[in-house]
Amino acid sequence: MKILSAGQTRIVDAYTIEHEPITSIDLMERASQAFADWFTLKFSVNKDLLVIAGSGNNGGDALAIARILYEKKYHVKVYLASPQSQGSDDYAINLKRLPPEIKRIEQLDFNCDIIIDGIFGSGISRPVLGELGTLVDHINSSGKKIVSIDIASGLNPDELPAEGSVIEPTFTVSFQLPKLAFMLPENSPYVGQWSLADIGLSKKAIELQASNYHYFTKEEAKKIVKPRLKFAHKGVFGHALIIGGSFGKIGANILASKSCLRAGTGLVTSLVPNCGYSVLQTTLPEAMCITSGDKHLVNLEIDNLSSYSTLGIGPGIGTNLETLSLLLTLIKGYKKPIVLDADALNLISQNPELIELVSKESILTPHVGEFNRLIGKASNSLDRIEKQRAFSVEHQLIIVLKGAHTSISHVDGTVWFNSTGNPGMATAGSGDVLTGIITGLLAQGYNPFDAARLSVFVHGKAGDMASAELGEASVIASDITERISSAFISLN
Repeated sequence: MKILSAGQTRIVDAYTIEHEPITSIDLMERASQAFADWFTLKFSVNKDLLVIAGSGNNGGDALAIARILYEKKYHVKVYLASPQSQGSDDYAINLKRLPPEIKRIEQLDFNCDIIIDGIFGSGISRPVLGELGTLVDHINSSGKKIVSIDIASGLNPDELPAEGSVIEPTFTVSFQLPKLAFMLPENSPYVGQWSLADIGLSKKAIELQASNYHYFTKEEAKKIVKPRLKFAHKGVFGHALIIGGSFGKIGANILASKSCLRAGTGLVTSLVPNCGYSVLQTTLPEAMCITSGDKHLVNLEIDNLSSYSTLGIGPGIGTNLETLSLLLTLIKGYKKPIVLDADALNLISQNPELIELVSKESILTPHVGEFNRLIGKASNSLDRIEKQRAFSVEHQLIIVLKGAHTSISHVDGTVWFNSTGNPGMATAGSGDVLTGIITGLLAQGYNPFDAARLSVFVHGKAGDMASAELGEASVIASDITERISSAFISLN
């Protein structure tokens, strides 16, 4: 699913109006009905609603929504944020359509259950200051649930918030496509829980718009999953080598190796130091095991390294010089895409010349701290994404930047944001699980970029299932591993 800029969305709107064809007021009605459909599923009719409408097209949406919800028996009153303004043509039409029975209040009061925010839409290009800024501040301090139409008033859909006031909604119902602003951590207070409402914009017009940003959904994930044929055998599904663990951190390798198997890999071999041999063989009998070193991994020549379908390197390995030597041997000696995580990334950060030895289209999975060490600190999340894109293009590597909407950058500079996951996944070992899943799909012959996107989706979906069952605060990494199979089943 594409993420379009405000300017591109206006082009798509205009194309839809011209080529469907449909009048702008009828398209507004369709959008308002879609919002109302979402609202009626979310809130019962015994709610008192305050609809606050600006004088632009977002205000026109708000007035149409007020009328539709009134007709559905909600208790509705309307406050016009700019009563002296003539407003847009479609705003004026919907103002005339407003039933006289709907109370129009001239003095703002918050004697309601829910506020519907329709002051400004995605076309805003200036900070909200002055009287309207004060209005926004009063709404935010009301203590009421707020639902924003398309986007919170005052929030630029393509940017981070600047000066001025911005609505802090409980919910945002976005029309047709998500906004880039929804993906940026700094904007979280100005988005709340967001949903999409399909308003029937032209699919052709959307396809014609070029975008570097996309949103990875279940529909895209389902297209990637490979079926397993009846007469397949374990050799068909690849042989992954997971390199990880050190004294006190053998669990990181176990989490990655078990997740690699849960992702469908035919064979998994785990390389651990000697101190991890017994615990790995006992805990994960399905994995084969080789060892190197005593308490941490040291260099060794692995027989038939190229026979492995892929390598997953990094969980819990530490940053010892001997481990660095092993890492150098592996990335010099293996010429297919691999997965690099955790201390493998930290070792490369300390020895940046190693990045040029990593096979093209390999997958790197940093969290923000590792990203800062590897690629450099950013002034904000938008700047970080641009650094991520540039790094992928320059080095022809796939970067999985882990976070609330994990971003996956392709070697062509496009970025896909993930649609699954929750704060319960912010727990030790969660990243090791993801490394295992990605390594597993890569071992099975998935295209590296597809392996990265699908793995992040499945990882997040498994985390969502764990949180739904156990509660966000109680999820541990192995809970995610145990639900990988259910996450894949959900894509059937």
